[in-house]
Amino acid sequence: MHRLKRYLCAAAVALAGAAAPGWAEDLRLAAPASLVDSGLLKYVLPRFSLKTGVRIEVVGPEEPAQIVLSPEADGPRVFSGPNATWRLGLRAADNADAVRFADWLTSEIGQRTVTSYTRDGTAPFTLPKAKVAEVAPVTFDGDPVQGAKLSVVHCARCHAVSEATRMNAIGSTPSFFVLRAMRDWDSRFAAFYALNPHPAFTQVDEVTPPFPINRPSPIVPVEITLDELEAILAYVNGMPPADLGAPIRHQ
Repeated sequence: MHRLKRYLCAAAVALAGAAAPGWAEDLRLAAPASLVDSGLLKYVLPRFSLKTGVRIEVVGPEEPAQIVLSPEADGPRVFSGPNATWRLGLRAADNADAVRFADWLTSEIGQRTVTSYTRDGTAPFTLPKAKVAEVAPVTFDGDPVQGAKLSVVHCARCHAVSEATRMNAIGSTPSFFVLRAMRDWDSRFAAFYALNPHPAFTQVDEVTPPFPINRPSPIVPVEITLDELEAILAYVNGMPPADLGAPIRHQ
């Protein structure tokens, strides 16, 4: 069996629960009691809601949610304290409001909101310290140059796949640079066809079944082979991840 095909199968099983959980109307954020009790979320979340009109409900770490704040989350580090460095995880990367919150929290305004929170006269939360980029444990044998071209052909209609394609992407869709910053980026890319909205218009040769005859692709379908997907993985593996934890620059 093709090496990448075996990897795809494993990644698809691992991510199957994230494909279509059926979220409530309001955005749900999962966080442990220690973060809730700190008072930070009561300070930060209303400011985001006031700016965007998106209401966020805080739920426990084991409950269904589109976004999660936890030291063990699979996304970028967003702030530190007390006694932990907190990561932001997107459980629904195709949810526009979840992406909007992630962009806001990692922006200069969002980061300044976090660090301006005080309790008993002190600021318990700071920006995370600079950290050497984590090395991906998986390597790919595909041609990254070809992968760059294929990314433009198949992915640039929605994602910013390079600096040159940023203006053509959908604003609510995370860029390749942001996705590359996630610790499980390789699983997300390898099994992208299983994550909404991709199943509706994606065909991976020898992996996905044909579209049902009564549910054809609503757009021009993405049709790629395993070798082409491995080339895209090789391209993304070599691109710099977004530095979402950069210090705030004051003017």
